[in-house]
Amino acid sequence: MPSDTIDNLLHESRRFPPDPEFAANAVAGPDLYEDARRDRLAFWANQSRELLHWHKPFTRTLDWSNPPFAKWFNDGELNVAYNCLDRHVLAGNGDRVALHWEGEPGDTRTITYAELTADVKRAANLLTSLGIREGDRVAIYLPMIPEAVVAMLAVARIGAIHSVVFGGFSAESLRSRIDDANAKLVITADGGYRKGSVFPLKPAVDAALADGGTDVRKVLVVRRGGNDVDWVEGRDLWWHEELPQVDADHEAKPFAAEHPLYILYTSGTTGKPKGIVHTSGGYLTQAAYTHKYVFDLHPETDVYWCSADVGWVTGHTYVVYGPLANGATQVLYEGTPEYPKPGRWWELIEKYRVSIFYTAPTAIRSFMKQGRQIPQGRDLSSLRVLGSVGEPINPEAWIWYREVIGGNRTPVVDTWWQTETGAIMISALPGVTTLKPGSAQVPLPGISVDVVSDAGVPVGADEGGLLVITEPWPSMLRGIWGDPERYQETYWSKFGDKYFAGDGARRDKDGDIWLMGRVDDVMNVSGHRLSTAEIESALVAHPFVAEAAVVGASDETTGQAVVAFVIIKRSHRDQAAAVDVNAELRSHVARQIGAIARPRDIYIVEELPKTRSGKIMRRLLRDTAEGRPVGDTTTLADTTVMAIITEKLAGGVASSED
Repeated sequence: MPSDTIDNLLHESRRFPPDPEFAANAVAGPDLYEDARRDRLAFWANQSRELLHWHKPFTRTLDWSNPPFAKWFNDGELNVAYNCLDRHVLAGNGDRVALHWEGEPGDTRTITYAELTADVKRAANLLTSLGIREGDRVAIYLPMIPEAVVAMLAVARIGAIHSVVFGGFSAESLRSRIDDANAKLVITADGGYRKGSVFPLKPAVDAALADGGTDVRKVLVVRRGGNDVDWVEGRDLWWHEELPQVDADHEAKPFAAEHPLYILYTSGTTGKPKGIVHTSGGYLTQAAYTHKYVFDLHPETDVYWCSADVGWVTGHTYVVYGPLANGATQVLYEGTPEYPKPGRWWELIEKYRVSIFYTAPTAIRSFMKQGRQIPQGRDLSSLRVLGSVGEPINPEAWIWYREVIGGNRTPVVDTWWQTETGAIMISALPGVTTLKPGSAQVPLPGISVDVVSDAGVPVGADEGGLLVITEPWPSMLRGIWGDPERYQETYWSKFGDKYFAGDGARRDKDGDIWLMGRVDDVMNVSGHRLSTAEIESALVAHPFVAEAAVVGASDETTGQAVVAFVIIKRSHRDQAAAVDVNAELRSHVARQIGAIARPRDIYIVEELPKTRSGKIMRRLLRDTAEGRPVGDTTTLADTTVMAIITEKLAGGVASSED
């Protein structure tokens, strides 16, 4: 694609160089890049030795003799839980707060590193008493309560493998994961709080295990919701009754660096979830490294908060393993950002003096809809670093995040990574990088990526292509559980010697990476590659628009056509009603990007279909736009949304291109 067209596609020109005072005290410096360039493997070895405690030091950094199956630090031994807990206590930091936990109803717990270590030791002994041994799989199905962190670390401590299942998943989804991993134990809760009421969890476990055809022999139940639950004698055990019966002390045994740490399931194109396997030494190295440098962590003074649920990889790496390996103090919150009223998150930032905040663009855009007066009613001056994760953040949301939440002074790090990569791969480094709103920016020191054509040839500056990772990295997935062939086919078959991330991207003239969304979300309109994220950014930049989702629909003339679903801001509905809003928005996109990107159809809707984790289900919108029956909607937070949208489309409430 010609560079002048790309310039129109993403013409964002605002730049934010590092603040000199921030840079003077930053953890990272330009030398980090130079060290990695000089000797990449030596760089990773040094990071691992500096950041982690090795019971048996490694002498081999990387074994890449059987690609794509990597082995990092594989002659070394360590214990992941020891690295997250015991060593901080032994270093004299036992009184440091590990978790400021806040329940949705307002109940709180403050847990120090010494207290968390004691809880995990008891839980490890409990798991052992229930017959769980090294290599066994344990399914964890819990709300955002401290016991979720304790359970994960206790499983890791004894060398078992956890499979955390997001509490919003159904009994059927839970059962499929239990079966695939052959889990022997399930740790759950009676229920958890969400939007003012208790959502039951144990009933889903009961339903998942109803036919008895699993390897599960025991179910540990945390009392949280206080809701009535059925009880299977001999199988079900109360967490709070069992813990006091086991020994308080537990010695953390070292395990090989390549010992599996966890399985985490992610969606597959075939419909069957993929069990992504991460191991211990390499994963923890990159989790700790990225958490330290991307967020400029000063563990003695910072209060860190990642809003992700532990059921997702962001919760694994940036709620549990990265922060605790680094001895950080963090906030853990059970509920939603708008209960009991909008602004609950800002209330917590003010209360705990949070200095580093990491959340998703979906959440940021929802806050924009509510208006800046809500966060401006709170003291957010403690914030000094903001992060974004989950999908590309459009420039207007990036600017709003920095200005309104960050007081027009904080760096915003937009991070690209995946369940499969295990940790952040592309991001700015605060205090080092000149920030570009909307760009993920540069590979972190030690990471090698490229943007290539379908033939695997690197593309020129400002040309669209496919994002690939060209060298193995410590936290990379080691495979798909029980299916090495699927691992090779899914991630390595397209280019052979490069990991294909499944994302479209471009590298600009400065060498910065701009993500164009999943390949399925990159449209080919009359031979031009157009990013749904770019068109969504253009739409959201219009004063009328609160949120937008764009999909490509089949078109006889152009191959694909742009179809947009738009939510109008409440504050601008009267203005929008006074004009031809569809024509206005189509013209706006044409002005922002070019006529080629002008949507064929624009549908004004009240809500967009989102999963419980806040991601827009563009697949369902694509089904509707192309006139197909809407697929499975069970993972939506509100399953009625698609029925309303489908009805609106059937009524032809849209503007069609002439």
